[in-house]
Amino acid sequence: MIEPLLRVENLEVEFPMRNGTIAALRGIHLSMDPGEIVGLVGESGSGKSVFAKALMRILPPPGRVSGGTILFRNQDISEMDGESLRALRGDRIAMIFQDPMATLNPVIRIDEQMIEAIQAHDRVPRGEARARCLDALKQVGIPSPEERLRSYPHQLSGGMRQRIAIATALLNKPDLILADEATTALDVTIQAQILYEVRKLCEESGTALIWVTHDLAVVSGIADRIAVMYAGQIVEYGATSEIVTDPRHPYTRGLIDSVPTESGHGQPLAQIPGLMPSPGNLPPGCAFAPRCSHADALCQRQAPYRSTDGDRQIRCHHPLGKGAAQ
Repeated sequence: MIEPLLRVENLEVEFPMRNGTIAALRGIHLSMDPGEIVGLVGESGSGKSVFAKALMRILPPPGRVSGGTILFRNQDISEMDGESLRALRGDRIAMIFQDPMATLNPVIRIDEQMIEAIQAHDRVPRGEARARCLDALKQVGIPSPEERLRSYPHQLSGGMRQRIAIATALLNKPDLILADEATTALDVTIQAQILYEVRKLCEESGTALIWVTHDLAVVSGIADRIAVMYAGQIVEYGATSEIVTDPRHPYTRGLIDSVPTESGHGQPLAQIPGLMPSPGNLPPGCAFAPRCSHADALCQRQAPYRSTDGDRQIRCHHPLGKGAAQ
């Protein structure tokens, strides 16, 4: 049996505020194997980015992990000290942010930044480190990589900067990459190219990937499994083929129905009515109940427990039956 690369159990993240405590993540359970690609999807405010930052231990103050465990290769990240975390970040776990300028220093050349990322974890000669940087740029499809290495970030396009951010994340051959809305700001053509390249690179290197996005159509093309988040919880998790063709949670079905299709050209887009509740003002029962056409008195009164069926997990009092995506 394969030992999970990452195992998150009952993770809780909260933000203590002057007027009370906001529960940003509530009872998150997620397990993934080495080399696996997991898509983390949901609307803005669902907790996706908070989850990714909790895994890296880079939650903005006053956010804190208030419960549960984050086991990475059987080591609890939530209990690591500063030195252990520094050794982990950028080496065993890397992160790609939505804005590459959050990764790249605008006043330092690309080669200097990438070489530093290598030498922070690996004592190799500068020439060898630079050669690795050059190879990484070639891997992500950057033309004239030698010239790009000598460039400053502001001299490059947004798509080029994002490719460099991805190449930097891959430099030390990490076991896991977290990509937080990494292609959202790019046009669809560049987005498709980068998604293809990332998938190919992960397959070649055996690197696992968590791709955070609000776009279900994006991850359905690259992910092995999909986790659907709503109001700080994973409401459904399973194999991509099962999630897309046989969704069990009404929210998942709503996301699928709202994806534009060729057959629906000229027709009004489906939408999920209402808005996601504020994490500081959650309803007493199921957080999705106010927007759900299947909700009843039980849903309004009591939050659903997490149920599992093999590798599938769901939080719903009234799961949908077969053919729910039709």
